[in-house]
Amino acid sequence: MAEWLALAVISLFAAGFTVWFVSKPEQRAGFSRDLLNADNPAPHVFLFDGPAVIGCSHLGDDRHILNWEELRQKLADEFPGFPQDPEAVEQQGEVVVKPIDGRTGREVFCEWVDGVVRVELRSGGKGQNALRRADPDPIRLAMDPAPYPVWHLDTDGRISWCNAAYVALARKLRNGSPDLYEPLFPEVKELGNEGKKSRISVSAFPSEVKLWFDVVVVPQQSGNLCYAVDINAVVDAEIAQRNFVQTLAKTFAQLSIGLAIFDRNRQLALFNPALIDLTNLPADFLTSRPSVSSFFDRLRNLNMMPEPKNYGGWRQEMNDLLQAASDGIYRETWSLPSGSVYSVNGRPHPDGAIAFLFEDITAEITLTRRFRSELELGQDVLDHIEDAIVVFAADGTLAFSNTSYHKLWKSDPDRSFAKVSIIDATRAWQEQCNATPLWGDIRDFVANRENRAFWEGQVRLRDGRPLNCTINPIQNGATMVVFSLTNTSERLTETTRVG
Repeated sequence: MAEWLALAVISLFAAGFTVWFVSKPEQRAGFSRDLLNADNPAPHVFLFDGPAVIGCSHLGDDRHILNWEELRQKLADEFPGFPQDPEAVEQQGEVVVKPIDGRTGREVFCEWVDGVVRVELRSGGKGQNALRRADPDPIRLAMDPAPYPVWHLDTDGRISWCNAAYVALARKLRNGSPDLYEPLFPEVKELGNEGKKSRISVSAFPSEVKLWFDVVVVPQQSGNLCYAVDINAVVDAEIAQRNFVQTLAKTFAQLSIGLAIFDRNRQLALFNPALIDLTNLPADFLTSRPSVSSFFDRLRNLNMMPEPKNYGGWRQEMNDLLQAASDGIYRETWSLPSGSVYSVNGRPHPDGAIAFLFEDITAEITLTRRFRSELELGQDVLDHIEDAIVVFAADGTLAFSNTSYHKLWKSDPDRSFAKVSIIDATRAWQEQCNATPLWGDIRDFVANRENRAFWEGQVRLRDGRPLNCTINPIQNGATMVVFSLTNTSERLTETTRVG
């Protein structure tokens, strides 16, 4: 009977001690989320004998927490610094764990009391060790809702505080279960110079998509304060610009026209391989981004542009060249000492840039000169023929005529800016000849496209001299008309008199 009585007394004493221990008035507080509600004044206290729970102040969701590990997992998001096991509390006597997001009025207080670990979840109480609700801190009010991550590293390189943006980023990168005490970004010594931006990429799990940030580290006595600014839009724009430039470079590389683009500072920003081939400028010189004046000075030294009469005039020409290119009106043909001919165009580009295009037109100029020489030769041959010759194109306009034609009909179509048609020519012929239906037949023949064959006729000039007309169809629908005097002696007399 005495043993039962002693057991009952001990049980009552233990229960009373537990109630007193759990309900210490100076350490009552509330907490957030499911387990801790800041608006709930009821205390959240746990007692642990080793890793096992031997008592708690709430019988709601708290009853599902049966050991130290379950409580630690429950608090992991907001209090990642919660001790791994009760032995850590036993060694230190008391442990105060602050929330990772640095919010005031919230902490977890752990203490070792006679072999029992007491854990209290505080949210503003008025007891001796309770965390009083402070007046709003303007700095914290500014940092916590900031749209970019901000965090503080202690002297050991572990996170001691971070804002909500950092927490959100950590959850995004670590698949919703972040170990917030492990930094997302590289160590401070790997971030470059203190106080300067360092471009850092972090990978999202499990997609491995890289997110880019500009990270700035500000040293402090207690560690380092770090800022990260999202620059994904900037990086994407740079990548798009780089791809665009590469596409342009590949396109320009296939051009036979030399391209040199100078930026607003008048330094060479872009060139293609054709420029090296056309100008003989060394690639290392072009890649050194020379100025406009250095670029053209080098061309002058290599005899790749017309030799100026004097250096002062050359400098003025270069200034005029730049001004003309800026206005979009520079266009010139360079005849080089080597015999090559270049067409050089200067054009303005956006943002104050200037582009110069160098094209080798030697073959075109040579062909044009040869064609012009052949035309002049053919014209000279026609001019030495005594018969008057005129050629009409397929559309009926006068294409060629010789000197004898000009003398016979007292007209020179080459001196007229207007085109001379077959109708205009036959009217001039008719004024100097007797009436004849031959001119109408010639007009019809020139306009005809079918059944064209050689034929001839005769007319008489108003002075009585007979004139033979020979009509010859030639290639491309053209028609040649030859006028010859029938009397050779008269023709020779006329030629001598005119001469």
